[in-house]
Amino acid sequence: MTYRPLTDSERQQLTAQGCSATDWQTILVKDGFQPEYVHHTRFSGEVRLGLFRRSIPFPGGVEVHSGIWHAMIHNCTIGDDCHLYNIHNYIANYDIGDNTCIENVNSILVDGKTTFGNGMRVPVMNEGGGREIPIFDRLSASLAYVLTLYRHRPELIRRVDDLIDAYAESQASERGTIGSHVRILNAGSIKNVRIGDYAQITGTSRLKNGSINSNQYAPVKLGSGVKCANFIICSGVEIGDSTIVDKCFVGQGCIFDKHYSAGESLFFSNCQGMHGEATAIFAGPFTVTHHKSTLLIAGMFSFLNAGSGSNQSNHMYKLGPIHQGIAERGAKTTSDSYLLWPSKVGAFNLVMGRHTNHADTSDMPFSYLIENSSESYLVPGANLRTVGTIRDAQKWPKRDLRKDPVKLDQINYNLLSPYTVQKMWNGREQLRELQRLSGTNTEVYGYHNCKIRNSSLKHGIQLYTIGITKFLGNSLLTRLGKQDITTIGQLHAALRPDSDKGKGEWIDLAGLIAPKNEVTALLDKVEAGKVNLEQIQQSFVEMHASYYDYEWTWAADKLQTLWGCAVDEVPVEKVMQTVKDWKEAVLTLDRMVYDDARKEFDLNSRTGFGVDGDASQQKADFESVRGRFEDNAFVCAVKEHMQRKSDLGDSALKKLQQIKD
Repeated sequence: MTYRPLTDSERQQLTAQGCSATDWQTILVKDGFQPEYVHHTRFSGEVRLGLFRRSIPFPGGVEVHSGIWHAMIHNCTIGDDCHLYNIHNYIANYDIGDNTCIENVNSILVDGKTTFGNGMRVPVMNEGGGREIPIFDRLSASLAYVLTLYRHRPELIRRVDDLIDAYAESQASERGTIGSHVRILNAGSIKNVRIGDYAQITGTSRLKNGSINSNQYAPVKLGSGVKCANFIICSGVEIGDSTIVDKCFVGQGCIFDKHYSAGESLFFSNCQGMHGEATAIFAGPFTVTHHKSTLLIAGMFSFLNAGSGSNQSNHMYKLGPIHQGIAERGAKTTSDSYLLWPSKVGAFNLVMGRHTNHADTSDMPFSYLIENSSESYLVPGANLRTVGTIRDAQKWPKRDLRKDPVKLDQINYNLLSPYTVQKMWNGREQLRELQRLSGTNTEVYGYHNCKIRNSSLKHGIQLYTIGITKFLGNSLLTRLGKQDITTIGQLHAALRPDSDKGKGEWIDLAGLIAPKNEVTALLDKVEAGKVNLEQIQQSFVEMHASYYDYEWTWAADKLQTLWGCAVDEVPVEKVMQTVKDWKEAVLTLDRMVYDDARKEFDLNSRTGFGVDGDASQQKADFESVRGRFEDNAFVCAVKEHMQRKSDLGDSALKKLQQIKD
């Protein structure tokens, strides 16, 4: 861009329109500048003005011409076709993009050198410190997971901290930016904040020291009464209704509303917070809390649905709020649930009641953790057969609000994966070991500060076996379906994994499910100083993209254990039996889910319908609102799923029967 000094006539016109400058020589404009659209404005420092050529539309059919009215501008560059009106104090040290509208605001300024929130330390999980995470524009859930939980590798943490600090320093400036097509209306003070393209900031109370990484594909929207300090806000975020955000990272597609309060926490993709409070939490993707009197504190969560009044406590004894807890992916808390940290809640566990015994159910996924007479009772595997679990797994991909083509978090939505299935495998072995040690007739078994009833233990073994069988069959059929197989040699070649990557333990890095060995190899490179931040992120992307290759390596290893031979030596009869077992497992689980869904349509569910009528009117009222069981979309999907999987199993068996030696 080329700018020139004002002409004498332009200066005279601006002066006549109520404008002034400490030094008119430092006010530069583009050729074609229209002074008639600048009124009652005071200039100081070095100012560059663009062109004011078009009108700006407002709701209600109102249009105003671009230009500057009633403002004080200090050390700023104003882009083309901007509209600045009624700036109560001043705008200082900002570069403002084209087509941006700023109206009726208190002040917008950069005061000294700032990194716009980058490098800010957030004491996540432990309020007493020890897990401080430096936030920055490109922070992913997976990298934050490592920084939070891998404190046993101090050199790794130091290396990553140094990389983030270097990035933060590269962003440091004494000038801020407000992007193109931004709207800032009726706002309070904005200080040391960088604002990306297409952001909409309407009625905010205070913004201080942060970055709003909005863009054309995923605008950020901040609403009435919002207060944010020491923050990074990613693309596609919406925050409104007097929400308070202090010392937080807010990931892509998050929504905060209805007076939510968030402090010293990390929130990653698609989290939602309304009414309640979060303090020192690591909120992995899809951590959701919508109710008043709900506190999430000092914990790590992901794919969480917190019921109304859910609370945790990190004050166990007398040394202050130093305790922490983990709820693995898919955990759900019922109304008025309570957890005394430290505790570890297993994947897809449902927590009901108050629990003060520091339970660890991490090897018992898909379970119920229920309070009974102040004791914590565990019902292993019970959540595998519930309609709610299946519905949750289906809804998460549909509720991904990220529109940005660049996704920071790598999210695996699979309900069954090597991560959860290895836990079921371990859980089944532990249940069998309890039977062996205490006897099969024991009424109640003790397990990690929980109690398990005999009937629950036996049923848990059955459910875990069904879940394991279903997953291994799914993986097997997916593998077989990719290739044309007519001979035993082709079968063995198809079953042979493409590499050894995927064997052993798997971990969930806050949404990214990956083999631990691959993660460890990456962290070794980081520790050795061989990779930068971009390469770390790219490695996570590649792990996510390679998931199904890794999955088959893990599944093939487990199938070898079950078959008692290598996959490239297995008789076709054993493969066929696995398919038969898979078909039965899938249909058994679907029938359980089908029966669980039916409860939503039983007589008890009709209570409160047809209030002033008889049974027939009650039924008619219920069906007019809820519909009939047979016509319910989810029920129809389950029935269709059963038929489709049955046909798939029959087709695979027919294909295997035709294999020749």
